[in-house]
This record gives sequence, structure tokens and C-alpha cells, in this order.
Amino acid sequence: MNNTKLHEVLSHLKATFVDKEEIIDLMGVCLVARENIFLLGPPGTAKSALVRGLSDCISDGTNFEYLFTRFTEPNEIFGPFDIRKLKEGDLVTNTTGMLPEASLVFLDELFNANSAILNSLLMVLNERIFRRGRETRAIPALMFVGASNQLPEEEALEALLDRFLIRVVSDNVSFESLEQVAKIGWKREQGKIDAPQIASDDVRELQKACKQVELDAIRSDYLSVILELRNAGVKVSDRKVVKLQNLIAASAILSGRNAAQLSDLWVLRYVWDTEDQIEILAGIIDKRLENLTEEGRHPQSQVGQKADPEQLAKELDEIQTTLESGGIGADEQLKLKENLKLIQARADWLDDEQKRIFLKEKIDGIWKQMLVAL
Repeated sequence: MNNTKLHEVLSHLKATFVDKEEIIDLMGVCLVARENIFLLGPPGTAKSALVRGLSDCISDGTNFEYLFTRFTEPNEIFGPFDIRKLKEGDLVTNTTGMLPEASLVFLDELFNANSAILNSLLMVLNERIFRRGRETRAIPALMFVGASNQLPEEEALEALLDRFLIRVVSDNVSFESLEQVAKIGWKREQGKIDAPQIASDDVRELQKACKQVELDAIRSDYLSVILELRNAGVKVSDRKVVKLQNLIAASAILSGRNAAQLSDLWVLRYVWDTEDQIEILAGIIDKRLENLTEEGRHPQSQVGQKADPEQLAKELDEIQTTLESGGIGADEQLKLKENLKLIQARADWLDDEQKRIFLKEKIDGIWKQMLVAL
């Protein structure tokens, strides 16, 4: 197991894309795990550029990217039927240069996918199999990256999001970083940045090594965290419980180990379904990781920021103001209740006992106020 080349690639991407270390590390994990990653963020936040940058580093790889619209047809993604074969009465897809032959696949505005391609896309993402009529073939893609500026609202499209184990926000960089973005971006425009190379076979070797990682030492803690996530309202299906182990194993591989340790559970911060769950997940996972002294930890396993009690108090005040305004409809009532539950879950992870008690009393008061007002 030699992860040196991949580390060189990831370090190059971090030097090329400012303030994108978190996304790049997660792309590295998903690449080794051969799992899919979803990027949530507005246009112009380097989502497609990151995938192209990684693709440029795969010496024998090809990149396929497509911007979905409501009218996207299967031919545009998988390729048209081969005319020569069609004349012979055989329906065979000409996949040259299309998704079924790509090493890296980027699907932009993913949730514009329509029913005509949805089932085929779900099978491709989950089973790495392309099926069209009697035609069935394996998909060689090392990783799929999906992106959108919003999360899905339709149930069918939620199934599509479910095929992406890791979800991460890609936003504009801070004002302080803009000068660095401009300088590095201009070098990239001039073609003055040389990319280190890794072969597809090298990646596949890491993917094979990932399947051999020993997980027994952390499985009990892992299942305990899964229970906490479910209790917090995060949907973690039995299928996902199995597949998330690939990400934990990939963290170990990238850290130079063939056995997982507790700090590798950091990847579970990124299995949220809604943006409101991001802080809750961070609280649950960070609570497990904050006192660890393990050697060989992945850099992203360091404990992140805690919930801000001032922000929580402000959100509670806004709920209270809305309640006192009166005339609240059924949809607004449901939204207020869900927001209050999320704030309650975030407040539970505050270290400052005095502030935690203060917020708990405020939350209890609002619940009582809701019973009267609603």
C-alpha cells in the first residue's frame, strides 16, 4: 500500500484551490473508498474546477462532466445507439467519450435529472452497472461527484442524493483569501501549474487495500455513533451503515494504516441530509474525538467548531417573535417545531453548562408557548 502519489495529488490541489482543503480531503477519501461525493453550493465556487483538477492528475484517466437540465436525455449521458449495429437489429450504445467509459464523472445540477434517466442513473451510481435494454456493462469510474445549488425536495430525487455518501458545502472564499484566489487562478489560466500524476491502476490498488482494512477495533463505537445519528433524526439506512465503513477504511489508508481507529469516524460529520444537520453531526462526532491522543490521525479528524450559544439564543428569539406575531399557518407551525428541535439538539452539545441550562430553559418556555399559541 503506497499512498505517496495520492498525497502529492491532494497537496497539489490544496495549493491550487484556496480554502478548499476540507473538500479535497473528502474527495481523496471517496476516491480511495470508491464512493460518491456531493457538493452543495452556488455557481462559481470551484466545484467543476476541482473535479477537472483531480482528473488532470490521473495520467491515463478521462473526465466526463455534464450540466443537467429538465430536458436531458439518456443519449446525452450514456451515448447514442450505434447506428451500424442498429441496422443489424441490435440495440448497442456507442459510449465513446461518455459516462460509461470515464474515470471521473461530474454531474452538475444533479437534481434536474428527469424520470427518463433517473433509474439508469441510480443503478450506475449504486452498483456501477450500466443497463439499457438487453445491454449490461460494468462502469469503470473511480468516483462520481454530484453538485447542485440546492437540496432535492421530491422523494424520487432524494433517492438520488442517497447515492452520495458524503455531502459537503462548497462556498465562496472569505474576502481575506480573494487575493490568493486571484493570483493562483491567473496562473492556472496561463497554464503555469504542473500537476503531479497518479495512474488509474495506482488508485485501484488503494481501493483494493481499502477493502482489507481491519475495522473490528472500532465497530462497537461506530454502531454507537450510528444510533446517536438516528436518534438525532439523521437517516442512516442499513445499506448505508455497511457502505459508510468504506469511508472509515479509506481514512485509515490515507493515514498510512491498515487498521481503523476511533479518529477515522470523522468522516461521519458529512452524512447530513439537510444543512440544519451539519452542526448537529459535528457536535456528535466531535464529542467522540475531542480527547483522543491517537497517533497517525487524519488531519480532518481534529475537532471542529462548537455550536455558538449566542447564535442559538438569537434563533430562539426569532422563533419567539414569530409565535407572538400570531396568525401562523399549518406549514409555518411545522417549520417552527422542526427548527426548535434542531436548536435543542445543537444546544445539548454545548460545553458551557451555564449557557446550556439557560438555553434549555428558554427552549422549554417556547415549547410551552407553542402549546398555548398553536
